[in-house]
Amino acid sequence: MHFNRVHIEVTNICGLACSFCPPKTNPSKSMSLAFFEEVLIQLQPYTKTLAFHVMGDPLTLSNLEEFLDIADKYGFEVELTTSGYYLGKTKAQTLFHKAVRQLNISLNSFNKNSLNMTFEEYIDAVLDTCTQKTENYPKPFINLRLWNLDDVCSEAGYNRLLFEKLGSFFSAALDEDEIYREKIKSIRLAPKVLLNFDSYFEWPSLASSHNSEGTCYGLKSHIGILANGVVVPCCLDGEGVITLGNLHDTTLEEILNSKRAKDMVEGFKNFKAVEELCKKCSYKDKFTKG
Repeated sequence: MHFNRVHIEVTNICGLACSFCPPKTNPSKSMSLAFFEEVLIQLQPYTKTLAFHVMGDPLTLSNLEEFLDIADKYGFEVELTTSGYYLGKTKAQTLFHKAVRQLNISLNSFNKNSLNMTFEEYIDAVLDTCTQKTENYPKPFINLRLWNLDDVCSEAGYNRLLFEKLGSFFSAALDEDEIYREKIKSIRLAPKVLLNFDSYFEWPSLASSHNSEGTCYGLKSHIGILANGVVVPCCLDGEGVITLGNLHDTTLEEILNSKRAKDMVEGFKNFKAVEELCKKCSYKDKFTKG
């Protein structure tokens, strides 16, 4: 069994309250460096790429560089995902540590919070990070995520501000009407700096009225490990509804070979959602519909 990436929630603290994210019910928690290292030792046969994100923002960690040092020690590459709110407080050498292969910045976080910073302050920190990358750090990618597109263009006003600022800074033609009409997925702004588009999605919840069968990439392309050590089948189970096991008391090998995990894998092979949360998840319909 090999995964494209494993999502490790080094912290579940993000410091924000985006309206498109579900409320966090698990207690605030950050992994210890010692436990993180134990997890990486177990992960070595299963993946070469770690994504430091499930619910939290890794840039809230004052010792993020130490986590990256450990990842590099064991030969892992890392994807960092952040709201962008803490970019100005994080050193460039940490953001672009030699273990980092990609920095994901969720641009649609800004206007979904009451922040003590202006739009100009926010976007200038994003653009300064892009400049640091293009001038000094050739290896990693920056993926600017704008995952707020919908058929009624509900965020058109905010997106227009972004397009104007990004278009001017990168000398790029960003046609708002074309982006919405053609459902463009990605635009290259500079070498290894991409503007990525997607639509809002509904986080799976047992309270959802959605109910469907289908397949999923959970336990196939990735798994998640929460800050408290719980292993979950996918990156959208931030509260550990489908707890496959806990690495504090069970090995990853045992967890992945458990009956619950195997039943899920077999179910997805046959386009059947075995777990109730999976039935309630509308995100899997993207894969089911082809």
